[in-house]
Amino acid sequence: MKSFYDYLKEAMYELRDSPEWRERLVAWRKSHAVVRVARQFRLDRARKLGYKAKNGYIVARVRLMRGQHKKTRPTGGRRTKRMTIRKNLKMNYQWIAEARTARKFPNMEVLNSYHLAQDGIYYWFEVILVDPSRPEIKNDPKINWVCAKENTGRVFRGLTSAGRKSRGLRHKGNRAIKVRPSLTAWHHKGK
Repeated sequence: MKSFYDYLKEAMYELRDSPEWRERLVAWRKSHAVVRVARQFRLDRARKLGYKAKNGYIVARVRLMRGQHKKTRPTGGRRTKRMTIRKNLKMNYQWIAEARTARKFPNMEVLNSYHLAQDGIYYWFEVILVDPSRPEIKNDPKINWVCAKENTGRVFRGLTSAGRKSRGLRHKGNRAIKVRPSLTAWHHKGK
């Protein structure tokens, strides 16, 4: 027996083949890069990732340019080894979207995010944010862990789901010897 959210998911996939979807993408292209939305577009994904319809939770839509994550060429002097722009950024698109949203809403903490849409130029993500100063969040035993001091700025330290994936922390055992606690810690271990 299917749940309400299963039907929502199916309706989402059917919508992506319609002309209404293309019109929606055109409107999203014209809007700002980071926009707070009144209601989330994919309720099934948002609820699965921790969203609740109560005070203290907000959802923002983020637009990102697609393409290679190349470093910008330095303007100042560098030795040849450091001048290269071939080094790619190790953050994935979703993590970048979460970080940009966290900078836009500095009083909020990023809870999670999910892919929304893409075209030839852009990616769109929806990011779920929580306000740790709200009494509704402080009094909720399921989410009040976000109010603790050690969870401040968690998106910038790669502690969200997208950040952990980008850091290689989804793997355990023999395939992931050098990723814990971090690559930097492993390299400086013997020094």
